[in-house]
Amino acid sequence: MIVVTGVLHTSVSWLAALAYAGLALGHARMGVGPRRGLALGAWLLHALALVMMWLQPEPRLGFAVAISITVWLATTVYAVEVRLLPELRVHWALALLGAAAVLLAWWFPGKPHTSLSTFLSPMHSALGFASYALLGMAALHGWQMQRAERAMRHAQPTSGDLPLLALERLTFRFLHLGFALLSATLVVGIGFSESLFGVAWRADHKTVLSVLGWLVFAALIVGRAWLGWRGKVAMRLLYGGFTLLLLGYIGSRFVIEVLLQR
Repeated sequence: MIVVTGVLHTSVSWLAALAYAGLALGHARMGVGPRRGLALGAWLLHALALVMMWLQPEPRLGFAVAISITVWLATTVYAVEVRLLPELRVHWALALLGAAAVLLAWWFPGKPHTSLSTFLSPMHSALGFASYALLGMAALHGWQMQRAERAMRHAQPTSGDLPLLALERLTFRFLHLGFALLSATLVVGIGFSESLFGVAWRADHKTVLSVLGWLVFAALIVGRAWLGWRGKVAMRLLYGGFTLLLLGYIGSRFVIEVLLQR
């Protein structure tokens, strides 16, 4: 078994954060080739830092590691988008999130992760991280869409990479995909809870806030299909649902690990 030292993991984490930061701060002055090369380097270093965390003598999965995994998955999705849609550029906001996520996971790794006998545990985690990433991408594209719409309203040059309608389509495609995975996460979570605790439903903060987030997303999808919800109403629901999800798992884990130190 390969064992990774803390010094090596620290070095890789800081290199990844510096690469992300350099991309965020210097992307406007870089050509397409150097920009994408630096983005690829940051993405690979980020992945290596996550792998190293699981190769340490005591693997950890705290709230910050969950953020780091989610952001890495989101950057992976965005990288595929950039390949499929050449008009898109490497986004500075995502690069800043990457830098912050890597350093946060290095600083707050959490307690040692205990492997559970049921296969539902890793499935639940994988589906959850994937749904967070896709819904986060929906929120990012929604923010880009609002910026483009504001610029058009004030007759200003747009900084967006895609037309407004294309951004809107991408936003809701990611919403639909993320909602499907979130639904699967909740279903698997019921089986996981039954096998581990003997009950299908535990009324804790994580469960309640996650279900509330699911209901908000469901209302947004139905409201858009039947009532034509768009613009500010749709974006407020999108941001609200995503905030509930973040508070549900990451927020509750932050309180337990950092504030209560359990």
